[in-house]
Amino acid sequence: MARTYKYSRGRSSRRPHRISVRSVQRDPVDLRRLSRAAIALAQAQMEADAEASEKKSTAEGSK
Repeated sequence: MARTYKYSRGRSSRRPHRISVRSVQRDPVDLRRLSRAAIALAQAQMEADAEASEKKSTAEGSK
C-alpha cells in the first residue's frame, strides 16, 4: 500500500509566502505611460479622499 503524505497544519502557518518584484529598465523611459499612471493614481487618491470626507460629514451630521 502506498503512503500518503499530509502536511501538518502548523507547518504551513510558520513560513509565509514571499513575493519578489523585479523591474525592467528600458531606454528611453516611456514618459507618456509613466505620466498616465501617475495621473490615474492621483485621481484614485482624490476620489478616495472625497468618499472618506463625505462619509465623515454624513456620520457627523447624524449625531
